[in-house]
Amino acid sequence: MARIAGVDLPRNKRIEVALTYIYGIGLSRSQKILKTIHIDPNLRIINLSDEQIVALRNVLNTEYQIEGDLRRLESMNIKRLMEISSYRGKRHRTGLPLRGQRTRTNARTRRGGKKTMAGKKKAPRK
Repeated sequence: MARIAGVDLPRNKRIEVALTYIYGIGLSRSQKILKTIHIDPNLRIINLSDEQIVALRNVLNTEYQIEGDLRRLESMNIKRLMEISSYRGKRHRTGLPLRGQRTRTNARTRRGGKKTMAGKKKAPRK
């Protein structure tokens, strides 16, 4: 099992897909990385040689921000928005969507599940 950037990559997956398990690497970035190192995207993680793993680690450490560094950078950006009390920062603070979505009926993920009123009586059946 290859361990890259603190993530255990799944052994039987193609390397192109396995790299997407690392935070900050999607499919297109994974394909781009493999093209620069000249590794076949259809190769399985089990079949990688030690030299290929080392080359992969070197490229990821030097050219890309991934995992903890990227998470830290994103959280710092959100904190900065909240500190300067921009519109987006206020929306982050209140837990509402911040890209102009409708909130009157949708936005259940950000706002939370439906809340029922306590003590409200149902209409009697006739």
